[in-house]
Amino acid sequence: MQPLTRTRALRGPFDYRLTSEQAVEVGIGSLLRVPFAHTHTLAVVTELADRSELEPERLLEPEAVLGPGLPADLVALAGWIAREYCSTVARALSLMLAPGTSGAKLVLTAELTPAGREALQDGTALTDAQRGLLAGLETGPVVAARLGTGALRRLERRGLVAIDPRPQRRRPATGRVGASGAVSRLTPEQQAALDAVRAGGGRFLLHGVTGSGKTEVYLRAVQDVLERGLTAIVLVPEIALTPQTLGRFRDRFGDVVAVMHSALSAGERHDEWLALRSGQARVCVGPRSAVFAPLPDIGLIVIDEEHDGSYKHEGDPRYDARTVALRRAQQHGATVIAGSATPRPESALHLTRLRLPRRVDGRPMPPVEVLDMRGAHHPLHPRTRTALADVRRSGGKAIVLLNRRGWSNFLSCRACGHVWMCPNCEVALVLHRAGASITCHHCGHRERVPDRCPECGSVSVARHGAGTERLEHDLRAALGEDGFPVFRLDADVVVGKDRVLRTLEAFGAAERGLLVGTQMVAKGHDFPDVTLGVVLDADQTLRFPDFRAEERTFALITQLAGRAGRGEAGGSVLVQTLAPDARSIVFASGHDADGFLEHELEVRRALSYPPFATLIRIVCAADQAPPADELARELHDEIRLAAGSVLGPAPLFRLRGKFRSQLVIKSRERAAAIEAVGRAVERHAVAASRREVSISVDVDPQ
Repeated sequence: MQPLTRTRALRGPFDYRLTSEQAVEVGIGSLLRVPFAHTHTLAVVTELADRSELEPERLLEPEAVLGPGLPADLVALAGWIAREYCSTVARALSLMLAPGTSGAKLVLTAELTPAGREALQDGTALTDAQRGLLAGLETGPVVAARLGTGALRRLERRGLVAIDPRPQRRRPATGRVGASGAVSRLTPEQQAALDAVRAGGGRFLLHGVTGSGKTEVYLRAVQDVLERGLTAIVLVPEIALTPQTLGRFRDRFGDVVAVMHSALSAGERHDEWLALRSGQARVCVGPRSAVFAPLPDIGLIVIDEEHDGSYKHEGDPRYDARTVALRRAQQHGATVIAGSATPRPESALHLTRLRLPRRVDGRPMPPVEVLDMRGAHHPLHPRTRTALADVRRSGGKAIVLLNRRGWSNFLSCRACGHVWMCPNCEVALVLHRAGASITCHHCGHRERVPDRCPECGSVSVARHGAGTERLEHDLRAALGEDGFPVFRLDADVVVGKDRVLRTLEAFGAAERGLLVGTQMVAKGHDFPDVTLGVVLDADQTLRFPDFRAEERTFALITQLAGRAGRGEAGGSVLVQTLAPDARSIVFASGHDADGFLEHELEVRRALSYPPFATLIRIVCAADQAPPADELARELHDEIRLAAGSVLGPAPLFRLRGKFRSQLVIKSRERAAAIEAVGRAVERHAVAASRREVSISVDVDPQ
């Protein structure tokens, strides 16, 4: 049995003695409440045994059996995740449990009694209205309020209707954003892709340009597995895309579709999980956590926009939902479809590629114009300003992407050069004008906007750079007239339930307008009336010291370009950059994904980067630098002998008040490297906790 503790020092599993009554109802995956270390905690049964190494009288008994538990295949998956990501089984199991424990929502429900059914047949003393009410119940129970509770109560007193409170599944909002999900005739390329998928058991990369109809292939593939009595999981990269994808699937398949994501209310999450666990729902749609949907007999797992980095979990265990999906498909003998217009080099190398090279409507991809911003003094190129003015004049729609939120990047004193920094993290605070604050985007620290320098007293405070908040303000001032609305979509404005959905619906419903935002605006939205896409500061991602910088830049530009030109009016894309000759920007402007992938794979092969090697990142963090550095050096010496190349230790910037030291392991032998790291971290876990040093391990860091 695995108590759900967070500490690495207590890994488990631990033995408990079941009572005779408990032995009847407990199986692998059962959820129990157990006494543990002078407290009480939840535990999951990971194995049943006839005997223990401890004497029976020394074993404690569980206090209660809770329900429902986990399917056995998820318990096995938790063990694999703990090993693959150098974590613990308890932490992996915690990702999979039923979310929340809120009670069921009860509603008054009316049902026809045998006497009522007989009365309908012989017409005994019924008015036309009463006969209509009873007829409305012939096909099954109905929520009383829909037919009129008062009238039904009168029929209840005659014994013709039974009214009682029953649980009702709380349903999340369904999106109606962009193009409709109407069934369409498949193109020859779509049909060829679907035929390959129908063969079953494959691992496919559906490489299709934006607008090529990947979603319709997903829908047809899901329909096939449902007809065969199997279930399906459909993963989307972010919560922002879940409502509209959910809408497409519910339009096609109805109530057998459930959704799982963190933005739902506690009651909605609980009810959707139970619907999947009980078999009431057979298709799960959602972001990365949906990969743990408690479904049996999985026949298909879809990973939409598979290139997106949000499939990587930031907490421990730092799993990648794309890798977990492949493992879970292996457990069930299921097919996997990973779809993208900008696939990762890893997927291009390892998965069977199916191509959708053209849009379903036959329209060409929009032309992309690269605008050189070297020497520019205005954030918008003259060509961009003209194009946006033309969209406003013609009553069209445009999307502008700037992958940086806030008003200004940082503040400094013009007199002494002081920069306002986060007291917990070694990063500059970002100005957010709407909240009259400067904020840390790492730990959330917030201060009021300063009016003078704390070092020299000068009132000359300079603002540097611009984010989406400032861009929205400037564009609203320049264009937001004559009924031309400007919408903004970023992490600062989407706090709250369904806020993303409402913003996208408002933009979609507007006759004309402008959508400004971070990378959220480039992800999978389908607005046929968008004629202009603009990417500002397109080379921003190239400035990060990351071997994936080119990949991210290419994907961001290509995905935003795919939002334009989907309607009869066509469209165009403008890309502002200080690096017009960067290969990722050149390939993206030519819609040349094959060329980019070929070049990127050559570079990574030469430098031994993924997919030709595995990277593992270890970070030691403590309140003071010396303990973190010391532990990192000890891990380095131990791992180096077994795992090959180990870089570091190297200091990282202070984060959330913690000093950090980092190791990076690069190895062509994935299994051996993971085993070496896991063994070393487990061996040092107790000593680390005593020294108050935390250890985090990130396999395949993003």
